[in-house]
Amino acid sequence: MTFHSLLLALPLVLAACGQSAPPPSEAPLAGARIGGPFTLVNQDGRQVSDRDFAGRYRLMYFGYTYCPDVCPVDLQRLMAGYKLLEGSEPAVAAKIAPIFVSVDPERDTPAVLKQYVTAFSPKLTGLTGSPEQIAKVAKDYAIVYSKEERPGASDYLMNHSRVAYLFGPDGKPIALIPQDGTPEAIAAELKRWVR
Repeated sequence: MTFHSLLLALPLVLAACGQSAPPPSEAPLAGARIGGPFTLVNQDGRQVSDRDFAGRYRLMYFGYTYCPDVCPVDLQRLMAGYKLLEGSEPAVAAKIAPIFVSVDPERDTPAVLKQYVTAFSPKLTGLTGSPEQIAKVAKDYAIVYSKEERPGASDYLMNHSRVAYLFGPDGKPIALIPQDGTPEAIAAELKRWVR
């Protein structure tokens, strides 16, 4: 190879270095004991189970509607990433069911959830249930939460795990989605795993 042809080939080699790597053969959460069956109530007051999402990828985030800061910011980013994916890869986005599960069933009634989730996306499903149902789902999905009473205040906060999971069409865990990332990073991570 001559020096001149080497110089011509160099941009192609450098361009290849900038390309994203193909996804690993195994998902990061493959085999993790996260997830399981559930029966809860959606924002329309209808009973919903995990079977209603069979065959679709599930983007799941746990939080509560009275959250003063973290939950709305995370949901805004997640749904912005999802919307970006809808615009660039509508067929991929159509395979994903975004789901918000409340860890505050005392306040998060279906009516409250409906107003909350529709502010982020018409595609976002909100789920709530009895305290016992929520406790079981949280345990199955490795979510820790607790009520924090505030001295002198009439309301309370909920401390909870901050994580967004992607589950496959079979309900098995695939990966964590960077809820604190940019919409572009979130869309790219979803596209990486959704087939």
